[in-house]
Amino acid sequence: MEVRWLQDFLALAETGNFTRAAALRNTSQAAFSRRIQQLEAWLGAPLIDRSMLPTKLTAEGEQFRENASRILAEMLDARATFKSPATGNAGLVRMAVPFALATSRFPFWWSEWRKELHVSCSMTAGNIHDLGIGLLSGAVEIMFSFHAAQQPVHPDPDRVEAIEIETDFLRPFANPALVERERIQLPGGARTPVPLLNYTPGVYFSRLVDLVIDGAGGIPHSRTVLESDMSDVLRDMAIAGHGVAWLPESTVAAGPKDALVAIGGAKWSMPLSVMAFRDRENRNPLVARLWSLMQRQHTPLPVIRRNAPTFNRLPRRM
Repeated sequence: MEVRWLQDFLALAETGNFTRAAALRNTSQAAFSRRIQQLEAWLGAPLIDRSMLPTKLTAEGEQFRENASRILAEMLDARATFKSPATGNAGLVRMAVPFALATSRFPFWWSEWRKELHVSCSMTAGNIHDLGIGLLSGAVEIMFSFHAAQQPVHPDPDRVEAIEIETDFLRPFANPALVERERIQLPGGARTPVPLLNYTPGVYFSRLVDLVIDGAGGIPHSRTVLESDMSDVLRDMAIAGHGVAWLPESTVAAGPKDALVAIGGAKWSMPLSVMAFRDRENRNPLVARLWSLMQRQHTPLPVIRRNAPTFNRLPRRM
């Protein structure tokens, strides 16, 4: 049996979709399907019910799901325990960071941490849902995430602890020349529809923007210019004058000065927290030292139990 078979199976179990799971695993759907079949052959039991859509696990698959998560986590822990300085990975902490924070805030955090700790990191950038899966599977040791009270992010609060690192705001921004030329304002009008730079549906920020717009009364007159799952892409498109994008202030601050202006009032904005998560059961001493440093700098958050996202379904590591 290969480790990647377990990773493939857990990705499929979480997404319920061969195409999306293959994309997450950065492989073709044909190769991904073959590896799932090889795992089933090795186990001697069908794990996937292929007679129905969407894809569901068989009873054996549901049973193996917990085993697979535990085995993968134990293997990753063992690898971390036995790595020596000769491998070149001594002092390395595996971190997961959303795209927006990876480019806007992580370099600053890293500078602050390195003042007190001699630590290296393996950093994975991605969307919040996939990073949460990585944390719960043991693939990463510290996860950073945006968090909004209306759409809380807290993977498995009985197992994971959190620290609020910073605060931020999600606001609509546009190129000031575009605002003046096309007289853009929210919520727009029949003759002046708002050109929107949207997040891809299903992305965490997409849900937050929907909540903001619904709470403000909607935008009945608009046109979609572009969709992307990356804040940096939407920011650069907004700077180029292509439309209005809801962006974290930190993402805007990381771009050219005065290139964007916030439009609309407070009702079109949403406060955000920037949070760090770690598994309480992690035994990496470097993770403990970094976490202790962040605790001195910031305040641990209470357990959040409502409206947990879907990635908290991964089984607890034994």
